[in-house]
Amino acid sequence: MIRTLRRRFLLIALASLAGTLTALCLVINLGYRYMTTDRADEVIQLLHQNAGQFPEPEAPVDPAAFPGFQITMETPFETRYFVVRLTSQLEVADVDTDHIAALDRKRVVEQVEYILDSGRTSGYSGYYRYGIFNEEDGGQTIVVLDCFLQLQAASNVLRLTLLASLACVAIVFLLLVLLSRRVVRPFAENLEKQRRFVTDASHELKTPLAVISANTGLLEASIGENRWLESTQVQVRRLDRLIGHLVELARSEEALPEAEAEPVELSRIAAAQAEDYGPLAQASGKTLESDVVPNLVVRGVTENLKRLHTLLLDNAVKYCDAGGVIRLTLTQQGRWAVLAVSNPCAGLDPAQIPRLFDRFYRADPSRSRETGGYGIGLSTARAIVQRHKGKLTAAMEGDRVTFTARLPLT
Repeated sequence: MIRTLRRRFLLIALASLAGTLTALCLVINLGYRYMTTDRADEVIQLLHQNAGQFPEPEAPVDPAAFPGFQITMETPFETRYFVVRLTSQLEVADVDTDHIAALDRKRVVEQVEYILDSGRTSGYSGYYRYGIFNEEDGGQTIVVLDCFLQLQAASNVLRLTLLASLACVAIVFLLLVLLSRRVVRPFAENLEKQRRFVTDASHELKTPLAVISANTGLLEASIGENRWLESTQVQVRRLDRLIGHLVELARSEEALPEAEAEPVELSRIAAAQAEDYGPLAQASGKTLESDVVPNLVVRGVTENLKRLHTLLLDNAVKYCDAGGVIRLTLTQQGRWAVLAVSNPCAGLDPAQIPRLFDRFYRADPSRSRETGGYGIGLSTARAIVQRHKGKLTAAMEGDRVTFTARLPLT
């Protein structure tokens, strides 16, 4: 359990960090890309308004200003662009390539044809940003801006943020691996103290219960049968069984020592338990059906796995509706052995399903008193499954409740 808790702590912490860094990277890179495109559109708009030329700067520039495009004395020499004017029949009337060296008139015309075929008034053609403006004479003006450096900078920002995020995740992962043991240590110590308390208290309670049982027996021998003495004996036996179940639950929650684990043929246990519980179910007016795939082997403790079947079948027999059919199946799903025990239980509220594994929780307390239940059998079953590195779940379909244990195959 502690190892699982530590693993979950690592996964949750890393998932939270990765989600935060992913959101941060998206904001930074989408924001930078938007600013790059917005700046290019401002430049294109300005060039169109000034007949393909940059106006003289009117105010001092501030490199720290945000956002917006500012014109300096060097802007006309730093900016690469060309302007094409079209007639109303979309024929090339004039081409201005004085501010770009990489394209001649022929290649500019090819770019214009591609831009017109796109059917959009603005966008990117490779690393060129363009804008199309309608003129009063029915013609059009196309301003195309070279944005190679700006797009390259955006790509570099993306790479840097990704590398920085991966580095942060790696560093935090190493720190969590080193510190997570210390984080979960108080929980582990408290859990161990609780288990020790249950075990020690149970052993301490057994002695006075034995004395009470013996004294009650002596009194009964002296004065004869008495309903009060009989009631006391019943409650003593009830407490003795409860103490035994609590000790079992505490031991089931302990980690499984590797030395105690051995290959166990789960199929043989399931078949034997189904055969043993068949007469018991029949005596209660119910029917037990089984379907067991042979030769399924898991690694664990034989007695624990027998107890798992006993708890699930005992629960099914106790709470199955009168005349109902109990089904036990053992199948293989990939690398897992899947044990499922189901029974009709029309009186069970589906909202109670998540709480069935809580200690001392009973969906129907009055019926539990009749059947002698304590509300810890399913808690013990789940502890046994978790001890064997598996998972026990409950689900309800219609009026049938199904308990499914998944155990890793050897």
